[in-house]
Amino acid sequence: MDTRERLIESTRELLWERGYVGTSPKAIQERSGAGQGSMYHHFQGKPELALAAIDRSAADLRARAEAELGGTGPVTARIGAYLRRERDALKGCPVGRLTQDPDVMADPGLRRPVEQTFAWLTDRLAGLLAEGRENGEFDAGLDPVATATALVAVLQGGYVLARAAGSAAVYERAVDGALGLLTR
Repeated sequence: MDTRERLIESTRELLWERGYVGTSPKAIQERSGAGQGSMYHHFQGKPELALAAIDRSAADLRARAEAELGGTGPVTARIGAYLRRERDALKGCPVGRLTQDPDVMADPGLRRPVEQTFAWLTDRLAGLLAEGRENGEFDAGLDPVATATALVAVLQGGYVLARAAGSAAVYERAVDGALGLLTR
């Protein structure tokens, strides 16, 4: 991995662990093994590097979601595979945790990839739910957009509840509950 990549990956990890304020240039340099000169050679400053890291986390989330959602088979199975995918529930979502960071949310440039990622995920799920409604997997009265929004909220809320309880089982119960409601 070259220096630029090490800087981005280190910043991704630090943002997930510490948030924007806790991700100092010094911490990034220490984690990446890059010197100050290298950091500023590749990026104009912390905001530009943070944006590259957030963009990367957002792209990773979309790619991992698409791996399950874009597969073949019944819509319920694809959504179930996505919701039950192995995650570190106690660590939380690397993109979702950024919504708790006031510095990220106050900066339109840093907030944009977070907002776009959740809009993409909601739209992707809504499209699948509409497909499932059309093919008879779901009730004809199902509202795809409202249901997709609820599924995204269950995922993100499941992380919060699991962290609060110190137990990944809480996250799993939230997912089980959502799938139970979806397939009734």
